[in-house]
Amino acid sequence: MKNIILVVHTSLDGFVAGPKGELDNFPSAEENLAFVVDLTQGADAALFGKNSYLLLNSYWPTARNHPGATKPEIEYSNWYNDAQKIVVSTTLPEQDSAKTMVVRDNVSSKIAALKNHSGKDILIFGSPTLSQTLMEAGLIDEFWVFINPVLFGKGIPLFAGNADLVKLKLLDVKSFLNGELAMHYTRKW
Repeated sequence: MKNIILVVHTSLDGFVAGPKGELDNFPSAEENLAFVVDLTQGADAALFGKNSYLLLNSYWPTARNHPGATKPEIEYSNWYNDAQKIVVSTTLPEQDSAKTMVVRDNVSSKIAALKNHSGKDILIFGSPTLSQTLMEAGLIDEFWVFINPVLFGKGIPLFAGNADLVKLKLLDVKSFLNGELAMHYTRKW
């Protein structure tokens, strides 16, 4: 059985993006991307909401070919291109790639069925609305929450609308030179 692992960046005050979905206030660094590349080694699929998919898909397929691409950028781009991409959207057109699946309805049951397939884990990147849906359905097994040294004041929250208490166990904490903290949690069942 595959685990679903949420990998998400938040501001210190709990927002995954600014009010208009902007992400440009999160600091980035090669060290941080190298860490995420390590996380991808245990996964063979990526799960997204439409907006997160469109954002990542606009850059990562060709990032390895950019002049001056760093080793972590090349490695992440390679992983992204090889990974099965699962996109939850009612409006995204069907994709030409055999590596991209669009889920339009019965999201929780279809994602639960994908967890039962053999293979490596599934990483969900950002995608706050989808993450909330999957949290409510009890489908997210682990959380890597990257807390950034910035306060947005307002924006798109990650943990909004959860109706039930979810208890977590801290597994690991990683600090980065740019002030970001990555906290790894698992659900307490």
